[in-house]
Amino acid sequence: MASFVLVHGSCHGGWCWKRVIPFLSKDGHEVYRPTLTGLGERSHLVSRDIGLHTHILDIIQVLEYENLSKVTLVGHSYGGLVIGGVAEKVPERIIRLVYLDAYIPQDNKSAFDIIPGLETIYKERTLKEQGKEWLVAAYEPEEFGVTNPDDVNWMRTRLSPMPWHTHDQPIRIANVKPKDFLKVISLVLNLEILNLRLKSHLKIGITIN
Repeated sequence: MASFVLVHGSCHGGWCWKRVIPFLSKDGHEVYRPTLTGLGERSHLVSRDIGLHTHILDIIQVLEYENLSKVTLVGHSYGGLVIGGVAEKVPERIIRLVYLDAYIPQDNKSAFDIIPGLETIYKERTLKEQGKEWLVAAYEPEEFGVTNPDDVNWMRTRLSPMPWHTHDQPIRIANVKPKDFLKVISLVLNLEILNLRLKSHLKIGITIN
């Protein structure tokens, strides 16, 4: 059986994987869904100092404190940068990376460098009126393509503002060289498709040797 660590994207938390867990657990897989510092149930810890490097360390800590190995590391959206940074630091613990509609990291580049126009959007969304220019307003559920009213309500009460430095800090990708990868295109809430794709692509993605 596989060990999965699921890393959420911008403004989300470990909560967004809640409905996915039963699909993986019923087959005996070990599943972890940590929440990155400053988001979700850890939003009370938000500060201007939180950045991409904080979140990379969050996941490394999970791998080390849980003593996980041969991990399939899944990153959604912004989480793609996080898992890339984790694989660079502790490749010996990871067997596979799965980018789920995610940013694909590039050496010495930040999210703003990778996604043209994103920095402008984030500047427009900063909470400067509240004296928090380092914090970016959470997206609305509909901006993620979610239309089901129940899902919209579920998400709206849980989405959190995003610390600015998560997107302006560059990442080093020098040691881990992917032979192949799969960029899975699917909404997190499209559970049946997500479950099928995770299962069918266990041997695809970035394999770490």
